[in-house]
Amino acid sequence: MAQKNQPSLGGYWLRENLEKGHKMRAIDYVRLLSLAAIWGASFLFMRIASPAIGAINTAFFRVFFGFIGLAVIIFFIRKSLAFRGKLSKILILGAVNSGIPFLMYSIAATLLPAGYSAILNATTPLMGAMIGFFVFSESLSIRKLVGIALGIVGITIITSVGDSNIAGNTYIGVAACIIATIGYGFAGFLTRKWITQQGGLDATLVAFGSQLGATLFLAPFLVWTIATGPKVDWLQGDIWLSLLAVGFICTSLAYILYFRLIADIGPLRSLTVTFLVPPFAVLWGYLVLDETISRGFLLGSLIVLLSVWLIVAPESQKQKIA
Repeated sequence: MAQKNQPSLGGYWLRENLEKGHKMRAIDYVRLLSLAAIWGASFLFMRIASPAIGAINTAFFRVFFGFIGLAVIIFFIRKSLAFRGKLSKILILGAVNSGIPFLMYSIAATLLPAGYSAILNATTPLMGAMIGFFVFSESLSIRKLVGIALGIVGITIITSVGDSNIAGNTYIGVAACIIATIGYGFAGFLTRKWITQQGGLDATLVAFGSQLGATLFLAPFLVWTIATGPKVDWLQGDIWLSLLAVGFICTSLAYILYFRLIADIGPLRSLTVTFLVPPFAVLWGYLVLDETISRGFLLGSLIVLLSVWLIVAPESQKQKIA
């Protein structure tokens, strides 16, 4: 899914499914752009909160408020909590898919501008393709191999030709973002194996259970950092607004929009949100925090987006290789 900073179940949708043939409606485009704007803003909110209260605290409250928001939604729509024996696996998925990635992006938010994290988040399909090939025996085409190679080149350019003001911390921030996308990639395939191929489960319950799992995973880290870490000023209104927004809007609401898009326009079209999130993240960073980007970032970003397109665009069975 998106949420994800990027959709938490993103890796699953890298399967070569065919889209349903109906045309996208105006409301579909509105939802797609809204989702991109919301997920782009998540990098801004983490960029505001993480330097002030720390990465662990930021990550915990994001998943906790996301969990609370989804719990409220489930209560009002009176959805049964029938996990059909899958709850333990969903909790694990929550740690892999939300707990670890959100912590990594919170770390990156202390080091990198919002736009940098967003474009690196867009490499989720790239990581999913690599994990599928090397770990889950998925097939790859020549085109996807080219996409993976271009993605590596793009990340290298972003890392080595970045803003001179952050150059010293770029490698750590980039590494954190890559670890996050690896988590997304693994979670996608695990979701397919543990949930989809085992009879499936309502998407709202999967999202709810995963945020519960992420909250439980991060809770010990929260206790540890409060007990042993530096003193935090918790009486900061803008920080709490950012945490509430990234939890309720960028997680709970974003999940609803994302799954609605999948139902209406299919997984492959929904994945195009990957291309739209980085421009919004750059825009919010510029408008709110006066962040700027370098030419190296622009060049690397274009290469990364091209690599993602090569990986996610549908292709025929003839184009695949083992």
